[in-house]
Amino acid sequence: MQVLIRQARICDQRSKFHNRVVDIFIEDGIIKDIAASLKVKAKQTIEAKGMYVSTGWVDLFADYREPGYEHKETIASGLKAAAAGGFTHVFTLPNTQPAVSTKSVVEFILQKAKGNVVSLHPLGSITQNIEGKNLAEMLDMHTHGAIAFTDGWKTVDNPQLMLKALEYVKAFDGTLIQIPLNSDLAAGGLMNEGPISVQLGMPGVPALAETIQLYRDIELLRYTGSKLHVTGVSTAEGVNMIRKAKKEGLRITCSVTPYHLVLSDNDLKGYSSRYKVSPVLRSEADSKALLKAVADGTIDCITSHHRPQEWDAKEKEFEYAADGMNIQEIAYQVALQAVGVERLAEMLTAARDIFGLPATNIEKGATADLTIFATDGTTVADQMQSASRNNPFIGQELTGRVIGIINNDHIHLNK
Repeated sequence: MQVLIRQARICDQRSKFHNRVVDIFIEDGIIKDIAASLKVKAKQTIEAKGMYVSTGWVDLFADYREPGYEHKETIASGLKAAAAGGFTHVFTLPNTQPAVSTKSVVEFILQKAKGNVVSLHPLGSITQNIEGKNLAEMLDMHTHGAIAFTDGWKTVDNPQLMLKALEYVKAFDGTLIQIPLNSDLAAGGLMNEGPISVQLGMPGVPALAETIQLYRDIELLRYTGSKLHVTGVSTAEGVNMIRKAKKEGLRITCSVTPYHLVLSDNDLKGYSSRYKVSPVLRSEADSKALLKAVADGTIDCITSHHRPQEWDAKEKEFEYAADGMNIQEIAYQVALQAVGVERLAEMLTAARDIFGLPATNIEKGATADLTIFATDGTTVADQMQSASRNNPFIGQELTGRVIGIINNDHIHLNK
């Protein structure tokens, strides 16, 4: 592969070229040269005036449903969605059938994704078959390619089991990922507990369901000295707890979804199941607190929580509809509504350091692992690459464009 990117603005605070407009020449997957202007011939030229280039984005929590639920999403369709969304690396959830609880399933997923422009990293389960009873063989899965460990959409509620898991992964400096949601306190809840849930007559999920779980996990983290990533933080008190834990020096990081930044429980007034997610959409005050935490660095990453559902799973009464949005390929555009471009690019790449992905940079001699994007123009969320269509942004014009990605000596450009 030989590519010349012309006149792109570098958006990478680690690069000495940050905020400079340059030409980038890539050959055989390596950045061969960077300068204000290059006089080289390439097999493919990308005219990028007015566009940005950053280190490739990482989505650390996406559900591709294969094996077992291919009618919702396959690895192939999921990787197409990731490429369209500007992600060069994706961590996929273990909530499959069979669950990603053994090295054989890890190897199956890696084999299915082999040779793609997007690098796929399986997340192994914390407990066997995600049953919350016994620990899975995490070291074995780690050795064969699992990037980190989580029970995905299910939280590990047993405190003794969570304690053992945090101690176990210390042996190889592994990281656990947990959604901050106590399943008992959230049971039966359909939306945020508050004035709007009362107005709509729907049972609510209290903020306490998040903070109780966070309190327990932070205490276990303090006791073990291990590493924990909290994903899908949704409440003001939740981010305050994480902020304090970080100041204490605990090894805790966190991420937020794009939709928790721009939507709130106000959006459920039409009873549309496309807004039904877990963790639930919280109040406008919570959304503002999340944005403040994004600005001050308390929240490290933005991740899609991409959760495809087939038509039948969503188009039914709110109570019976499945949770989730298939939002990976428009995550950038949705988040751009609320977050400045430089901070957003930083948050879309932050998982590299947290989870120990191979280091790269936008400099001469570095591996070409890049995302090309723009803040101008619009993207219409209609012709999506995902196999599902369960998000409330379908048909909307969203500001911003993902131009393409370069990774693994491959290039993908959106049409």
